[in-house]
Amino acid sequence: MSTVSLRLNEADAQLFKSYADAHGITLTDLIRDAVLEKIEDEHDLAELREALADPNPVYYTHEEVKKELEFK
Repeated sequence: MSTVSLRLNEADAQLFKSYADAHGITLTDLIRDAVLEKIEDEHDLAELREALADPNPVYYTHEEVKKELEFK
């Protein structure tokens, strides 16, 4: 496991700590989850842009998806 140091001004540090406390999580969990979510959002956006650039997109109806996933 590695350690990362983060420098914050007092107002930001208090805000982050208050938010973490209000949600019952550690400051470490809050920051890790926020960074992972940002990475995931950027990946999702890249996937969307790639899909939108496809000249021959394939679309499925809700019924087709439900049938494929065997939802009732």
